[in-house]
Amino acid sequence: MKAIISERYGSPDTLKLSEVTTPTPKENQVLVRVHASSINFGNFVLLSGKPRLARLVFGLMKPKFPIPGGDMAGIVEAVGAKVTQFQVGDEVFGDLSSSGFGAFAEYVVVDEKTLALKPNNLSFTEAAAVPMAATTALQAIRDKGGVKAGQKVLIYGASGGVGTFAVQIAKAFGAEVTAVVSTRNIDIARSLGADHVMDYKKDDIKNHDQTYDLILGVNGCQSMRTYKRLLKENGIFVHVGGESSQMYQTMIQRSWLSMSGKKKFMTFLQRANQNDLVSMKEFIEDGKVKPVIDRSYSLSEVPEAFRYFEKGHSQGKVIIEI
Repeated sequence: MKAIISERYGSPDTLKLSEVTTPTPKENQVLVRVHASSINFGNFVLLSGKPRLARLVFGLMKPKFPIPGGDMAGIVEAVGAKVTQFQVGDEVFGDLSSSGFGAFAEYVVVDEKTLALKPNNLSFTEAAAVPMAATTALQAIRDKGGVKAGQKVLIYGASGGVGTFAVQIAKAFGAEVTAVVSTRNIDIARSLGADHVMDYKKDDIKNHDQTYDLILGVNGCQSMRTYKRLLKENGIFVHVGGESSQMYQTMIQRSWLSMSGKKKFMTFLQRANQNDLVSMKEFIEDGKVKPVIDRSYSLSEVPEAFRYFEKGHSQGKVIIEI
């Protein structure tokens, strides 16, 4: 089968399209013919080896997982003897970030617990946009933020993969959502249901006079002092992704910021979860959430796709069609 291979950390130019052996499923595994995948921030960390702390997980000197790609949508081709949840011909999607990646290939073998049946109202291309970004947004809003109906949520960086899902998920929980985006993404944020939209190029959030129950720092690098001022007395700030400086800022400052009042500051890493995939499937089939796709690339164009993603201006998800 054809697959993208990453043998050393570096730029997208290190990625090579190669012929490798098609994997065979073990007794608890499923072989899936991959129809589409997508790029996430975690894929870029696996490519570049930065921040360097990530190498403790991804491999100290070279990538531990030679075939990148976490998100996947495709058709079950074969199942192991002890597989009970799926059968040949099922249309599935999944997040492979906790099971060795491997989605930038024509076939992948995964544990059945990493998959869920694909939403019946999405194509494979659309479904591949969902797993990692959508469950990141879900876990940040529901589990870390504890959002309830009527609360106010600010999403800083609402036009990328995680941000577009975060707007819709927060609305599905009944929150009043303010989306912070650039000028060219205002219409996208409004189309996703944001109650209020701020253009960070025109509206200085440092002078904003509203306060929020939850702030998601999906992108951007505002100071913790700014976010603290924008939080309500019992508000929560969750760093989700974006600039590494924001992550380190949150990690270093969160303890004393949280101790100096009732406001909480946290950063978290999304964890692949089959139940969360099923929850997103239900949201999507109920019409409450839809993926936003910026553009698609073929398997041979993966290096070009990474170069585009690296610029940080994608509107929604960048897809790899296989």
